Amino acid sequence: MMPEMMNFEAEPMTVPRPANTVRAAITPRNNSVYTSVDFDREGKQIGFFHVPQSPHDDAWGTIRVPLAVIKNGDGPTVLIEGGNHGDEYEGPIALGEFLREIDPRDIAGRIIAIPAINIRAVEAGTRTSPVDGLNFNRSFPGDFNGTLTSQIAAYVHDILFPKADYFLDLHSGGSSLMILPSAIIEPSPTAQGHRKNIKATLAFGAPTVVMVDNLGETRTSTASANHQGLIVIGSEMAGGGLVSQDALAICRRGIRNVLKHAGVLKGAPDIAPGANARVLKVPGSEGYLLSEEDGVFEPLSPLGSAVSKGDLAGRIHFLHTPSRAPIDLLHPIDGIVFAKRQPGRVRPGNCCFVLANEYPEALTDGP
Repeated sequence: MMPEMMNFEAEPMTVPRPANTVRAAITPRNNSVYTSVDFDREGKQIGFFHVPQSPHDDAWGTIRVPLAVIKNGDGPTVLIEGGNHGDEYEGPIALGEFLREIDPRDIAGRIIAIPAINIRAVEAGTRTSPVDGLNFNRSFPGDFNGTLTSQIAAYVHDILFPKADYFLDLHSGGSSLMILPSAIIEPSPTAQGHRKNIKATLAFGAPTVVMVDNLGETRTSTASANHQGLIVIGSEMAGGGLVSQDALAICRRGIRNVLKHAGVLKGAPDIAPGANARVLKVPGSEGYLLSEEDGVFEPLSPLGSAVSKGDLAGRIHFLHTPSRAPIDLLHPIDGIVFAKRQPGRVRPGNCCFVLANEYPEALTDGP
């Protein structure tokens, strides 16, 4: 017997939305995903949503994705996601700690948390899912008739986003990048939404704030949440497939700060000394330095350093052809080194550096 499935389309929205919130209407697509939690129940629930799967060794099984709901009275809903990529660890660690510690009596409203959303990738420690090879963060709006990654993205898009007012997406650089611990501004399609995103991102309280539009990519979770009218905050916490204690501390504080900014937790955000010290913007494709060769990458520009167009960024060495001299990589623009590649091995098209420019307009621009 399969467990009883919940009728998502019939679920009432009992948590009131903030005033003047304009939201896109979403009609959930037919699906067979079900959950062990009740989104409208008071208190703390930590359970799962189940995606039915029928592989060779489990005819009527499911993939269980951890899902938590903490609710106390009326107030906004904040959706927090970790484990979007399975080799990014600070977010899932900090979110798991928060879920164990939080007392529902300390909040006003609702928190929905998915600390290991790309569950099979989290288990494998990989950026993409080992089940279908897909990148969860390039799979929105998803497809309930697709593979596992597409079904999970569809559940977040159709079921979870419409319940939320705020979306906090916790990332780090993963195995292939080292990134300045940063809060990420997701550009909104509206001026008012963009301003709200900036204010909420500054409330996170990271040392560096960076606006990243992923070259206009629309298939990410943050772009999808933006399209539905949520207030969106992202983060990038170090990387290299490691767990940074400094970045973890920033992430722990940032989760609570966003909840305070939203009014779900009491008090003002705890903005540490040095937070929001730099506000930057990745300018577009010209900010990315890509490899054009197959070899071994030697980076020469430290994270956070200021560079000028034409400066030596690094070299690519050809170990299999010792008679060939390495080639130089030159920075394409003036900027700050926001991210650099972690593995030495590179192929054509691999990202070696990402540069960002000062973005003072973020502190004054917009409504």
